[in-house]
Amino acid sequence: MRIVILLGLILSIFTACEKVIDVSLKESEKQYVIEGVLTDREGGCVVNVSKTKNFGDDNAFEGLGGAVVSITDNEGNTIILSEAATGVYRSGTLTAATGKTYTLQVSINGQAFSASCVMPVKIHMDSLYVKEEGFFGETMKLANVQYTDPRGKGNNYRFIQYVNGGKEKSIFIRDDDYSDGNTSTITLFTAPGDDEDKIKSGDKVTVDMQCIAPAIYKYWYSLDQGASGGSNSASPANPVTNIEGGALGYFSVHTVESKTVVVP
Repeated sequence: MRIVILLGLILSIFTACEKVIDVSLKESEKQYVIEGVLTDREGGCVVNVSKTKNFGDDNAFEGLGGAVVSITDNEGNTIILSEAATGVYRSGTLTAATGKTYTLQVSINGQAFSASCVMPVKIHMDSLYVKEEGFFGETMKLANVQYTDPRGKGNNYRFIQYVNGGKEKSIFIRDDDYSDGNTSTITLFTAPGDDEDKIKSGDKVTVDMQCIAPAIYKYWYSLDQGASGGSNSASPANPVTNIEGGALGYFSVHTVESKTVVVP
């Protein structure tokens, strides 16, 4: 009987300690978000302009129209981008050349923002292949990209993977701090998920290889660290931006090369 009474008291104590904590998230002041891209491909110039949302809002892109968006090269040539859709500004003809500096300027509602980026040297993808790898205790088919880094540190890369046309959300980046001048292979590791998310025989896998500027590598690295809770991120913070004027986002001038394989 005493044991029953004692257990009852212990349960009542733990039950009494339960408390529902309602966390009140304050709404922060909205900030402009600018995501600009200029590549060496025709049609690869697009700038998205939007604003941040509150924590409880959905992640759907809501573009802001009426901005004046231009890109100027270091020779003084300026192109005004046209608004293709609300908040989406494009140039169908502007392409970037190696070594040139391009400056993005965005003016909206009396506020001005700018960012500059140098077009890196294009480094080619040697090969793309898919092979089985052991990952988190299971065997998975994973894409591998091989490329040869030129001598001289400072080259940075980003890889984007598509499976049957669907874009993989993971961030794949690499610098040459430990691979300068060497042939390197990067495995595009993705966290194990449902079976439908895994690469299977017969799937078509496409990878875009981008040669990106150091500032853009910092942006994607800081975004990845913040999203994954990496050991180097002390607390949640916005990614490191190269945009001046108080906006979030980035302006990336980069090369693009794509390869596609069908998984055996």
